[in-house]
Amino acid sequence: MHKKTWLSWSSGKDSAWALHVMRLSDEYEVSGLFTTINSAFERVAMHAVRVELLRQQARAVGLPLYLIEIPYPCSHEQYAAVMADFVARARNEGVQCMAFGDLYLEDVRRYREERMQDTGITPVFPLWGKPTRALLEEMLAGGLRACLTCIDPKVLPVAFAGKELTAELLANMPPDIDPCGENGEFHSFVFDGPMFTAPLAIEMGDVVERDGFVFADCWMKNNGGLA
Repeated sequence: MHKKTWLSWSSGKDSAWALHVMRLSDEYEVSGLFTTINSAFERVAMHAVRVELLRQQARAVGLPLYLIEIPYPCSHEQYAAVMADFVARARNEGVQCMAFGDLYLEDVRRYREERMQDTGITPVFPLWGKPTRALLEEMLAGGLRACLTCIDPKVLPVAFAGKELTAELLANMPPDIDPCGENGEFHSFVFDGPMFTAPLAIEMGDVVERDGFVFADCWMKNNGGLA
């Protein structure tokens, strides 16, 4: 019997690929996506993606989207309280598992596991432990397309912001960064892939620096929806 699962959806490549992997599994049924958004800016935290683009992604993958608003700035205590309320809601709706696209950061995984202990919901990590270069190459070969919406200029040149994540871009990245950006080197927005029914028609906008990071805006072309 498939376990009812909601997936943490950052709008980026790892959560999108986690959805693809789980849809190939006989164990889980992903029936919803959830995303924390910055209530002050109506954007995904760190990825800085507009909420409307999130909704377009959810439409493209055919799943309901649950938005979890967090304040800005947000303390650890505030974040924990908001997430505890959401987990309780999920449990009331029969959710058995929550899935995350984490790759290898032990402290992040441990935090999620501790927060979900005794909730009745099991955290699952479908991409955990996969070598990140091979994983990204698998994503790209599988048809995933994404653009970089946030970069850390301390480790990546500013010119990378807004670029599409391709094999060529990967080859031009500094050798000491993680190919999947797992250490916060960059964050992405997925606009096509095997998990989508059709690609999103997007265009890139302004690039700005804020709070020590560089963000590239993007939106739907001609205010449209699916391409």
